[in-house]
Amino acid sequence: MQNRVYKIATVFFLLLLGFLIFLLFTFKIIIEPRKLPSLKIKEQNRALRGSIVTKDGFSVAKSIKLYKVSVDTRCIDPDKKKLFIKLFSIYSNINTKKIKKLLNSKKANVVLSYDIDAKRAYLLKELAKKLNLMGVFKEYKINDKLSIKHGLTVVESGEKRVYPYKDILTPVVGYIRKYEDRGYTKISGVKGIEKFYEESLSHVQDGIIEGYRDIGNNIILDKSAKIKKTINGYNVHLNIPIVLQRAIERELDRYRKKLKAKEIIAAVMDSRSGKILALATTNRFDPNNIRKRDYDYLNSSAIEYDFEPGSVMKPITFSLLLEDSLVSIYDVIKTYNGRFKLGRKTITDEHKKPWMSAENVIVYSSNIGMAQLAQKLSSVHFFEGLKKFGFSKKTNIDLPYEHKGRIPPLISFGNEIYKATVGYGYGLNVTFMQLLKAYSVFNNNGKMVTPRIADYLSLDDGREFVLPRFKPKKVLSLKTASIMHNILIKVVQKGTGIAAQTEGIIVGGKTGTAQISKNGKYLKRYNSSFFGFANDKRHRYTIGVTVIEPDKKRHFASQTAVPVFKRVVEILLEQGYLEREK
Repeated sequence: MQNRVYKIATVFFLLLLGFLIFLLFTFKIIIEPRKLPSLKIKEQNRALRGSIVTKDGFSVAKSIKLYKVSVDTRCIDPDKKKLFIKLFSIYSNINTKKIKKLLNSKKANVVLSYDIDAKRAYLLKELAKKLNLMGVFKEYKINDKLSIKHGLTVVESGEKRVYPYKDILTPVVGYIRKYEDRGYTKISGVKGIEKFYEESLSHVQDGIIEGYRDIGNNIILDKSAKIKKTINGYNVHLNIPIVLQRAIERELDRYRKKLKAKEIIAAVMDSRSGKILALATTNRFDPNNIRKRDYDYLNSSAIEYDFEPGSVMKPITFSLLLEDSLVSIYDVIKTYNGRFKLGRKTITDEHKKPWMSAENVIVYSSNIGMAQLAQKLSSVHFFEGLKKFGFSKKTNIDLPYEHKGRIPPLISFGNEIYKATVGYGYGLNVTFMQLLKAYSVFNNNGKMVTPRIADYLSLDDGREFVLPRFKPKKVLSLKTASIMHNILIKVVQKGTGIAAQTEGIIVGGKTGTAQISKNGKYLKRYNSSFFGFANDKRHRYTIGVTVIEPDKKRHFASQTAVPVFKRVVEILLEQGYLEREK
């Protein structure tokens, strides 16, 4: 009897133990998170950087999405591996040998490509569905209880900046840098428009789609799906037409070879609005492929190269004298047959004449005449006058890293030699853009405009947004500006700028040739410039040309910068920006 009770108790204990174990496992299953695939999935549609668009509608910089394509090699049916390779090669345009090599690696999850574009990414997503239906992918058992089935995976990996027209409009457009953000390749501007308008160009809002998924792991777009709209960055629309820009760039390239120059810069600006129609240089680069030899070209010389301007400063000095009635165009100046000693300095002229009218000091570019006239200006008036014209200040053009240039301190203007040399363009440093801005005064009734490259912003939905406008600043009286305007026309009609004459167009300007100094010594190297204007009945353009270090044998502005200026005017005529007077 005792033996029977013992047996029953043992069986009962075992049953109880088994029941407790069952309850324990059941409880464990209930409280533990189940490793089941979520019924809902979320996809992020990242916004792209905005484009840079020229006046005539060409996108000189735009972004495209890149996609990463990967596959779990354990899930490819060995009997259908060849079929997978063949079809993937057709859809991706990747060589079959490369695909085979990747699939034969020891890695389970293999990335087949990191830079698939959006069009091919769509095709590969469609291929993934078809391969699933064809049974190319099978379940792979990790252990006895868990198996996985990962087919072809196509996900966004980043964005790529594309410059379709290569070196056109560089370095104005600028370039970008890449950086990683949680496995996604992003970009940001480093120079040029890309940098200046970084905040506007950057994406506005990433899109998100969240909803239930179907058997092919695709989101079901029904009423329950949540969609957050993708908003790409603002597009920056320029005042520069690419056709005009390219034509001028080609001419600059041709003249650079002809003149054996280090660089040539040219710009066209609307004198009344400040809109830049062209800003060209011979030193350009392809932002798609920046090489070590391009490093010196990455900076924009128009705003980042300081130089002594030479005689293009004479009209500035002369206008300050006129404004305060310190000189009349009919005054007669003794020019000492081209050689004059001021203190310990000997000043010379190319045009060796005993006397000149004050007007002809500008027309024939007399250093001797200007050295004497500059003495009439008080130190304060001269110093403040140069600042009023914008020297030693940024022009506020929409480009980053602009230089301010340099004018001597006020105390230096008390020295008669300093005053003389600054009067005809030595002893101070300016930028090309400062000169262009200053010369707008002579072609805009005494008002100075702010140069602007970009016109407005837009979104992909068609909305447009006006950029800040700068009011013209009054620098000279209408009377003084008119006198200077006429003098600059005479420079072209009979003076040093005679080679700029263009039939049927009002052309004026001033030449300037200046020696380059290094470590306080002047070298036998020169910069030559011609700044002025070209007008018809409806248009008024301020135009500037600077030739940096042309051939020593013909370094004068009349031989270098003036012919380039004339070609720029001719291009404006050819493309309908100017019309000849009949």
